[in-house]
Amino acid sequence: MTNAGASSELRIISARRSIPAHLGEIWAFRELLGGLIRKELKVRYKNSVLGFAWSMAQPVFLLVVYSFVFSILGAGFDGFAIWLLCGLVVWTLVSTTLLTSVQSITLNSNLVGKVPFPRAVLPLATFGSALVHFGLQFGTFAVIVLIAQHPVDLAYLWLLPIAVVVLSALLAAGALLLSVANVHARDTQHLLELALVAIFWINPIVYEYERAAQWFVDHDQPASMMLINPLTSIIITFQRAIYGEASVNGRPLLPDESVWWYLRNLCVVGAIAAALLALALWIFDRAEGNLAEVL
Repeated sequence: MTNAGASSELRIISARRSIPAHLGEIWAFRELLGGLIRKELKVRYKNSVLGFAWSMAQPVFLLVVYSFVFSILGAGFDGFAIWLLCGLVVWTLVSTTLLTSVQSITLNSNLVGKVPFPRAVLPLATFGSALVHFGLQFGTFAVIVLIAQHPVDLAYLWLLPIAVVVLSALLAAGALLLSVANVHARDTQHLLELALVAIFWINPIVYEYERAAQWFVDHDQPASMMLINPLTSIIITFQRAIYGEASVNGRPLLPDESVWWYLRNLCVVGAIAAALLALALWIFDRAEGNLAEVL
């Protein structure tokens, strides 16, 4: 017997999964993930004449703008265009992933409430789409480097795939966390836009790592403070491998360290990224059962 005055409510809560089980479920739905990535790619340039050419045009456009501005400021140096693109291709992947993933669940609320599937594929699909664009942009960058006949540093070049894997883990974690946060607090997407402005400028993209490191030294702080930001290690790896030189005309640009110093930093960031991804999966798993109710 139940109290007639008491209201009853049926609430479905999904079973808690371990992180390996969660990853296994996402892998089982890999075809859906691939389909969502293709959908993201098609929707982004729907009715566009140039289509994917816009992905390749973006870094070139940013290159022209920043090169023009810094030529006026007089802050450039030899091969400054190549230097800029080293950071911009990384930054474009970061900003595109985070800006698109933050609304990945809220914009697909109709699917979340009706179709059974691991919801994590929604933010991961936006990251996958951004990664495809990164590949196109990096290919354009490679062509620019070849045309400019800029010598890359082969001793460091093999670090780039490792840097991309580490960055991918960081961005996947960020995509999962932001997508869930935005379901519960819609201001997240607006705060993210502001945060990305700050994140851009705390990374050595339009200025040199060594200049910022010297600022910390001048203020009685260790130069390694720059490396607290995990994106910094990834960006300077791209710069060291592609731009090549640690200094220009005696002006230090990057740490004049061996390839193993850069690899060690990537390994540290990789460990942090793996921990963040595990945490993101754990949080997402706990929040997934209530997404349809909140939406």
